[in-house]
Amino acid sequence: MPKVIFIFDKAKETIEKIIDAETGQNILEIALDNGIGLAHNCGGVCACSTCHVHVLEGMENLSEMTEEEEERLDKAWDLQLNSRLGCQAVVSGNVKVKIP
Repeated sequence: MPKVIFIFDKAKETIEKIIDAETGQNILEIALDNGIGLAHNCGGVCACSTCHVHVLEGMENLSEMTEEEEERLDKAWDLQLNSRLGCQAVVSGNVKVKIP
């Protein structure tokens, strides 16, 4: 069972939450299933960039990025080389992500 570590700021405090995830779930689904606030204005269908995350570890344990995701990411705030859309990044192993 893959572990996904979420890092995010809440009330001026940095929180780290470790979640046991199911292989085949995407980052957005895992966050929402575990009460972690990850924006998703389009409902998770790759039509916006609000579920953007930074992958700190385990990029090799995520599904390949599609052209559609790459185009959407161009509109994301704080875009980095390790950026992914949570709704498109399907987990197959351990991953550590930061919610910007």
